[in-house]
Amino acid sequence: MDSSSSSSIPWSTIWVVISWYSSNIGVLLMNKYLLTNYGFKFPVFLTMCHMMSCSIFSFVGIQVMEIVPFQSLQSKEQFVKICVLSLVFCFSVVCGNVSLNYIPVSFNQAIGATTPFFTAICAYVVSRKREAWLTYATLLPVVAGVIIASESEPSFNLLGFIICLSSTFSRAFKSVLQDLLLSSEGEKLNSMNLLLYMAPMAMLVLLPATLLMEKNVIQITVDVARNDIKIMGYLVFSSSLAYFVNLTNFLVTKHTSALTLQVLGNAKGAVAVVVSILIFKNPISMIGMCGYALTVLGVILYTEAKKRYSSNITN
Repeated sequence: MDSSSSSSIPWSTIWVVISWYSSNIGVLLMNKYLLTNYGFKFPVFLTMCHMMSCSIFSFVGIQVMEIVPFQSLQSKEQFVKICVLSLVFCFSVVCGNVSLNYIPVSFNQAIGATTPFFTAICAYVVSRKREAWLTYATLLPVVAGVIIASESEPSFNLLGFIICLSSTFSRAFKSVLQDLLLSSEGEKLNSMNLLLYMAPMAMLVLLPATLLMEKNVIQITVDVARNDIKIMGYLVFSSSLAYFVNLTNFLVTKHTSALTLQVLGNAKGAVAVVVSILIFKNPISMIGMCGYALTVLGVILYTEAKKRYSSNITN
């Protein structure tokens, strides 16, 4: 058999990966533009728009277009578990959007790259799950890189740093909780069906939060739209991208593997940093770039160590 033809990557997979990169980086840049450059300082309302979009598109994608088979809930206990996941998911997304008010996308991505570190901590605290010592060792450069990047970040903001760190921790905590709460065969949901249930729940939580924390935001948005109708296009575009991030994430995993998704995610973070610097012209030091590169290297080593540890257990 011709090795070149057997190892070639299908065009469908390439387009899915490109779409995943574009939607991920696009929603980050769009949110940053709206919240800082455009001056639409309502991150909770923006997140609610995202969840509304995810609710609508998920329903259409699963029930109408049948992208994946519909999975119904099996019990009240499963419903309660998904509610808990929705709250954590909601907190993570809100914190991520709020942090963009204070720190540049490049620094946001550097902090976000520490997700494996927090995942390992949460897995041990919640379920006493241990990794090989080599896996834990690879997390040292992940943390060290962010510390270096933080120390030399020209646009460093302590509040933004703490909020982004909270978002990263919540994202890691959600992944551990998801494995723990939906671990039985009868409760497992694919990511698209899980989003179908989680997005409306998150939207119901965000609606009163928006009305309490960002009073008159709807009236303000209407008033802004009267003078600049582009704001509506920005909100719709940002909200649509938020759904396509989840859709393409699912498709990349389907066309490749969860491990490949992690590796591609590492590269995506680096691309997002470069693109954001080129677009927003935020200052960044050479030491900061080295710190972020160290973090990415650590995540790559972590992924490789996890892969080897898993294969050894299997064998």
